[in-house]
Amino acid sequence: MPSAAGEAVSSRRVGVLSLQGDFACHRAALEPLGVEPVRVTLARDLEGLAALVLPGGESTTMLRLIAATGMRDALEAFVRARPVLGTCAGLILLAAEADRLPEAPLGVLDVEVRRNAYGRQIDSFSAPVDVPAVGGRFHGVFIRAPRLRRIGAGVEIIARRPDPAGGAPEPVGVRAGHAVGLCFHPELSGDLRLHRWFLSEVAGLALPDTGGPGAMRALAASEGTE
Repeated sequence: MPSAAGEAVSSRRVGVLSLQGDFACHRAALEPLGVEPVRVTLARDLEGLAALVLPGGESTTMLRLIAATGMRDALEAFVRARPVLGTCAGLILLAAEADRLPEAPLGVLDVEVRRNAYGRQIDSFSAPVDVPAVGGRFHGVFIRAPRLRRIGAGVEIIARRPDPAGGAPEPVGVRAGHAVGLCFHPELSGDLRLHRWFLSEVAGLALPDTGGPGAMRALAASEGTE
């Protein structure tokens, strides 16, 4: 099956940037889907990966550690050519613009992001999110979450959060080709549908048949993550 980069994908090795943040939760979400999660802490760890996940955490710390490990050039080259999923701080890293960062983000998504736009840690919340690609409603976990302030013409909105006050739904997930960014944390939801969609539809991986979205939720519950 071809990947978003147009190559045949035979490897099931999926990297998770593991410098800081909730990378262990993403690894736990990937394993039941039949792929091999790989910790990425150095540039050489990117070799041979089918796709990459940039987790939530502290975006300023992540950028400083990326620079300190000397992996900025290799990481930037990877996300420009290969499938990548960024959640919360990972979305900030993929953005073209974001406020109050020590250096420019990677710039593969033509969006402007405002960091911690929903408030501090105490203001974290959960809310339903509409994600048509995975069949409808998804449980969104927002922790010091960023907000999408500008979305470029070539960027597709893939997830929206309904306004509790009845206004227009707010974009909380975007895609541009092989790059996907989410304001929320699917790895904390106990629902594997978004990870499976990214791996199969964006990264082009042939995954084992798990019986569809309902089975994905049941599998997560059986593993104690729901």
